Amino acid sequence: MKVDAPLYSFDQPEDEVKSLEAKGYAGAFTYEGPHDPFFPLLLASRASESIDLYTAVAIGFARNPMILANIGWDLQATTKGRFMLGLGTQIKPHIEKRFNMPWSKPATRMKEMVLAIKEIWRTWEANERLDFRGEIYQNTLMTPMFNPGPAPYGPPPIFLAGVGPRMTEVCGEVADGFLTHPFGTAKSFQDLTLPALDRGLAASGRAASDLSISLQLMICSGRNDEEIEQSRQVTKQQIAFYGSTPAYKPVLDCHGWGDLQPELNAMTKQGKWDEMNALISDELVESVAVCAPIGEVAERVIERCQGRADRVSLVAHWTRDPDLWDDVVRDLNAS
Repeated sequence: MKVDAPLYSFDQPEDEVKSLEAKGYAGAFTYEGPHDPFFPLLLASRASESIDLYTAVAIGFARNPMILANIGWDLQATTKGRFMLGLGTQIKPHIEKRFNMPWSKPATRMKEMVLAIKEIWRTWEANERLDFRGEIYQNTLMTPMFNPGPAPYGPPPIFLAGVGPRMTEVCGEVADGFLTHPFGTAKSFQDLTLPALDRGLAASGRAASDLSISLQLMICSGRNDEEIEQSRQVTKQQIAFYGSTPAYKPVLDCHGWGDLQPELNAMTKQGKWDEMNALISDELVESVAVCAPIGEVAERVIERCQGRADRVSLVAHWTRDPDLWDDVVRDLNAS
């Protein structure tokens, strides 16, 4: 089992990535928040030797296939083959109003984006004419001046994030890996995620072993009762936020809790953020999060992976203690 961790520093990640590598983490990832997700990976690549470096996620629709192909190609070279391009869609208001980019048919658009990136990489490797023609993206011009040529480490794998069934199917069909969302349960993973991935794999004639699955898991834990209670309250806040979003309602529907989503959504519009926690039951927390003492976290994480996930990220918004997970990482590495 490979264990990954976030890189928090955007301008000085060198010491952070060295520490993660020394502690036995297999991967370090950035996300597209207040800072660019690619720049820290470039810096981290110069200070590390073995740890995988990836975005989880960069917003695909904020860019185009050629830009992402160039970034992925160059980071694969600077990391010496350790880069993974993790992409997500974001939602329509952010794409149109924050990034000023077009939004349409998100599953079709993401499928074409991945196929276009891979075709660009293939033409650079083979030194052939670029001729990708899709419904949304057309990439047909590549003069020798702009062709970087074959990569010494080959193209990087592309991971996609997905929640809904169609985007998850697309991942199974065209991507190299799948990034789960932290707002999920063992039941939703088994009943919704895995069947959609398998449909996508079947459509492309691939086997489950052809797709890496990275599971992001919220963790409720701590060294003592006070830390455990703090972790539970922070996790409730996170679950309430995610649960208010219509896109995540199928996870609640899996358990018969779908009516909670519009209620939480209405409270967000009324600014009742502090009152939303009261609607999050202990049963819901324990379904979404891994809730266990530190010494039992690794065992519970392995159970949640259900034999299909080969990477895992421990999501704990309640702490940034770099030493808290040392024993958990050791146990997962040994599993």
